[in-house]
This record gives sequence, structure tokens and C-alpha cells, in this order.
Amino acid sequence: MDKLLNLHNVGVIRDGRTILQSDDLHIPLRGITALVGPNGAGKTTLLRLIHGLIEPSIGQCERPFAPHESALVFHYTPMLKATVREHLTLLRDTDRTIRDEAIDEVLQSVGIAHLANNPAQRLSAGERQKLCFARARLQNPKLVLLDEPTANLDPNASDDVEQMIAQLAKDGKAVLFASHNMAQVKRLATHLIFMQDGKILEISSPGVFFKNPQTKEGSQFLAREFIAQ
Repeated sequence: MDKLLNLHNVGVIRDGRTILQSDDLHIPLRGITALVGPNGAGKTTLLRLIHGLIEPSIGQCERPFAPHESALVFHYTPMLKATVREHLTLLRDTDRTIRDEAIDEVLQSVGIAHLANNPAQRLSAGERQKLCFARARLQNPKLVLLDEPTANLDPNASDDVEQMIAQLAKDGKAVLFASHNMAQVKRLATHLIFMQDGKILEISSPGVFFKNPQTKEGSQFLAREFIAQ
């Protein structure tokens, strides 16, 4: 059965400006869902709302997962003055059951076990993102939220991240990722949400959206994206 994010006339207002608003919407969170739209569409705000980092200014948001059941990975995460392994052992502050063996396994699974004792601040952009994925996997969430997970990565690192996203879904996690890379969306996503001006305008499959968007805004967005690419 689908897990639903229920938005009841939600509005998120910052500095007098509405940056996210919805009517009564029920958004399924299953498989791999791509969140697409132009800059300023409200994608990051929606991810933060789903994760529970922010609450709506008006309306109600009924989340299908508790905060500890979701993990949020941004496209850039500042690193502490600590080793790669120490970044993961910090999770024991909230979960004492995490074993050393689990940390070793997750580092191996994302391909940075050989960097375990290296300073995290010296990692490349791709290696930092792998560490963030390792942290997310170690939390064993039911929902993984990703904000532009391959932004500013080289093609090889992007390929690695895409494989990790696909593996999360194979492991039974629901994944929601924001992306401007339409080729990536086509490769990965089973579902799609299109946003513009803080509003969710379409919820469909990538096949339907790319072939026959249901809104004028969707058609204009695709025309701009594919011309740019």
C-alpha cells in the first residue's frame, strides 16, 4: 500500500512571501520519485517539509513517516573536522545499537572503506556525497530525500550516485530526489512531481510527463530544459 503525504491547504511563508502552497493533495511516496521544476519552484522547501525540518505556516501536513524514519541528503554538506569513520560513529548519539561492523559494511557498500581514517574535509565532492549516502543508509530509513544529489559532480561520480539511488529502491526504501537533469530523471524515476512557483502542478509518471505534460507550465518547462541541454 502506498504511503501518502497528505497536504491540507498547506502554506509555507517566509519574510511575508509564500514559498510553498498546496490545495488538498495526497502524494504517494513509493519507488523512486523525481521532483522537477525550475529554480525557485519550492523543491527544497518540500523536501524539508516532508522530513520535518520545517512546519507549515498554515494548513496541516500529515507525514507517512516519523522524522527518525527518513533521511535527508543535500547536494552539499559541510564536513566536520573528523575522519570519515567518526562522521558515522556520531550517529550513536541517537542510536546506540549501531555496531562497528555496520559502519564497516556501509563504508564498503558506497566504495569509501579505504578512506575510513582520512579527514572528511579533504574528500572530493563525489566522496563527500558517498559519505552522506553512507550516513543515510546507516540510519536505515524508510524514506530517503535527496536534494540535487549529483549537482557539481563529474560523470563518474554521478554514475556512482545514481547506482546508490537505484540500490536504495532495491532495498525497499522510498526515494524522493530533486533534479534538473532530465536524462537522469528518465533513467531513475518511476514517478514524477512537477512544481513551479511553490505549487505542485503535476503528479504522474516520467513517461506521461515527458510525452504529454498536462499543464501549460509543464510544457514550457520541458521546452526550456531540452533546449538548454
